[in-house]
Amino acid sequence: MKIVVTAYGKDLSSKTDRSFGRAKWFILADTETGAFEAHSNEQNVNAAQGAGIQAAQNVANLGAEAVLTGNVGPNAFRTLSAASIRIFIIKEDMTVEQAISEWKNGTLEETGGATIEGHWA
Repeated sequence: MKIVVTAYGKDLSSKTDRSFGRAKWFILADTETGAFEAHSNEQNVNAAQGAGIQAAQNVANLGAEAVLTGNVGPNAFRTLSAASIRIFIIKEDMTVEQAISEWKNGTLEETGGATIEGHWA
């Protein structure tokens, strides 16, 4: 399964980023092979608006089936849900590798809605 973890850096030892739409990096990990790729989200970090929607579209284009992040706004949630991408919430500071391990162990909670209000709400 391919999952995306929001991160501050581009490797498995990087700290997770609690923001989805404005996360610095998306780490795309294949949970079956252990392979991973870092994808910059720089274009959305300082976006005036639409960061969540654009980030969600980028994640969908990567072929991700799940996202591990700290928070997701309503527009990003709707876009991810429309692409059948499940969203799991990271509640503590951890590394990307730890987040993947927590997900594999089934200890991350899946969210059924946005966890924060929209940027412009």
